Amino acid sequence: MSRVLRVMPNGSLLMLVLFVSVLLSAIAVAYCAHWNRQLLNELYGELSVRDKAQAEWGRLILEQSTWTAHSRIETLATEQLRMHIPAAADVRLVKP
Repeated sequence: MSRVLRVMPNGSLLMLVLFVSVLLSAIAVAYCAHWNRQLLNELYGELSVRDKAQAEWGRLILEQSTWTAHSRIETLATEQLRMHIPAAADVRLVKP
């Protein structure tokens, strides 16, 4: 082994270490860029799901306000349940 090291010119071991370091660094940069793109695509997918959920929530709130409108409730009470507002003479107050 020492004979091989003597044959190599001065500084070649340092150059080999630097070459391997640069190679590993380049691979790490490529991996990080790929990982970053994957995470960004996942983020955009989740943001799309959130936007769809918010749109659905808005539609449901609008539908709820439509179903619980006072005029609709009053119409259903008078037509389907045959309810009416009592006359003043029909109202009786009860003391506890």
